[in-house]
Amino acid sequence: MNSFKKIALAMVAAMTLGTMVATPASANTMSVVASTWNAAKTGGAGYDTPATAGTALTTAIVRPVPADNTVDNTDVVQIVATVVAGTSVTATSTNATIVSALHSTAAPVGATSGSSSLTVATGTGTTATFYVYTKTTAIGTIVVTNGPVTLTYYVQGTAGLINNLTVSAPATGAAGTRQDITVSATDVFGNKVSGKSITATVFAATAVMDTATATTGATLSDFGVATFKATLPAAGTRSLITFSPTTAGDATTTDVVGLPARVLAPFAEIAVRDLVSELAAEKAAKDAALAAKAVADAAVVKAAADAVAAKAASDAAIAAEKAASAKALADAKTASDAALAAEKAASAKALADAKTAHDAVVLAKDAAIAKLTADNAAALKAIKASFNSLAKKWNAKNPKAKVTLVK
Repeated sequence: MNSFKKIALAMVAAMTLGTMVATPASANTMSVVASTWNAAKTGGAGYDTPATAGTALTTAIVRPVPADNTVDNTDVVQIVATVVAGTSVTATSTNATIVSALHSTAAPVGATSGSSSLTVATGTGTTATFYVYTKTTAIGTIVVTNGPVTLTYYVQGTAGLINNLTVSAPATGAAGTRQDITVSATDVFGNKVSGKSITATVFAATAVMDTATATTGATLSDFGVATFKATLPAAGTRSLITFSPTTAGDATTTDVVGLPARVLAPFAEIAVRDLVSELAAEKAAKDAALAAKAVADAAVVKAAADAVAAKAASDAAIAAEKAASAKALADAKTASDAALAAEKAASAKALADAKTAHDAVVLAKDAAIAKLTADNAAALKAIKASFNSLAKKWNAKNPKAKVTLVK
């Protein structure tokens, strides 16, 4: 705890260095008294000089946080500034809140009341009174200003009782292994609470704890955090462990209206993994994938063979069509020559008839060739698409043994 506070003090010192301002020569004069409630004060309870001056980081005035959501005299630092009559006094805070009055039934003052700055005009009087409370254990400052005169006080809150426990545990763990579980303890304002015992309770013997209790830490690395170690069962589906404050007096007993509700019995649920069964299942899945790949490979080979056969048939059809075309042209030329020899007068007509016949044959040939080419391309495309579809399914299931797609 001490090492944590020293680090915090050093950090705040770096940020607030130079806050204290020397009083210059001025008509304004101001004296400030910072006091805290003392129920045992001689002559009756009242405000008294605190044990620490509060004028330096190392002497911050310590006050409890208002965990009951009422800001009363035990929670505050009372600051009374005596100044020249008719002047105004301003108090400005960091990590703290300023109110002008304390809680009463008629005028409630709670943990959301107040502001970081308040100005009091003294009027015909010579004093201005401020009440400062804090909800955090970080060191805060109160700067009191009257004209050019400025004085700074430091205040720090002490954490309240445990109001929330938060569990951090792995979601899964191998059967029989030991797992770390951390439990963070905070008060109603989220301040971590150190030095408190937390008890772990295993539900239905679903785990074995190294120890049933652990204490929240007080160092910078583990402040407010307790660490447990649980050994998961050799068989079973889950481990369920609940956590709660060991000592009832270390935690709040009821929810406070206007403040976060208590969470004092959280649980860790860790799914227990059977690695042997998982390995067997993975092997079975791999074997099934290999068998599926063999089937896919056979389908690819057949598809390729079918494509070759289809191309051969297409080539044969094209060759036959070309032969028929050549014969038709030859027959047409023979007929033309015979017609020319028989009758020159009819040659022009015969030639025209032959040309017409020839054009018709060429058109028919071209149409047949175009159809065969399109059918061949469609067949090849379908084969490639079928192969690539099978390959994509294989690759999705077997990212480490991917098959190259056919372009």
